[in-house]
Amino acid sequence: MTAPLLEIADLQVHYGQAHVLQGVSLRLSRGVLGVIGRNGMGKTTLCQTIIGLKAATSGSIKFAGRELIGLPPNKIANLGIGYVPQGRRTWPSLTVDEHLRLVAQKKPPSGGWTIERVYETFPRLAERRRNGGTQLSGGEQQMLAIGRALLLNPRLLVMDEPTEGLAPVIVEQVEALLKSLAADGSLAVLLVEQNLGVATAAAENVAIVVNGRIAREMPAAELAADRELQERLLGTRVDA
Repeated sequence: MTAPLLEIADLQVHYGQAHVLQGVSLRLSRGVLGVIGRNGMGKTTLCQTIIGLKAATSGSIKFAGRELIGLPPNKIANLGIGYVPQGRRTWPSLTVDEHLRLVAQKKPPSGGWTIERVYETFPRLAERRRNGGTQLSGGEQQMLAIGRALLLNPRLLVMDEPTEGLAPVIVEQVEALLKSLAADGSLAVLLVEQNLGVATAAAENVAIVVNGRIAREMPAAELAADRELQERLLGTRVDA
């Protein structure tokens, strides 16, 4: 039996006395797995622990069979994990083109994603290639953050709230890209989202995080159709 691309087992993470992740276990072999939950449930901590920015107290995170806990972020990225952080984190002093060329220089293309393909995927970035990070809209910054991660030609893309604060038209573009990446099959996506509509539209399965635990893992379509479960686990309002 082939091992999953990402396998998290009994992951425990503390911030001082706060027990943030409490025995999280997840498996992802292909496609898009959505991780959803309200604010403060531990979703960003999960992303940052996977990519080595937060230290685990105990448990295991394996990528293609290799243990990640204890590895620095640069080595984790070099193994084939791309990261789109919450808040985009673009460099204000660099232009769009400089952002992309810096990444391409550090990791020469070894797969299907090149600067040209990023510009084809996000034509708005091509138009703004000479603009600095502070001159971009929130949607343009998100396009840049996603393009920057894809240039690493990762096998796994970890995306933390990629549609947060974006206009509906940009949300639709991000959702379409996620569906395209899943259909392409060249990489898997761990999609951390608070936007239930995006998560259930783009992902095959979803894991619901409540107070640092996986309360439920289920087909995305099943959650999308169950308004009572949405209200109970996510706090969404059920219309009369």
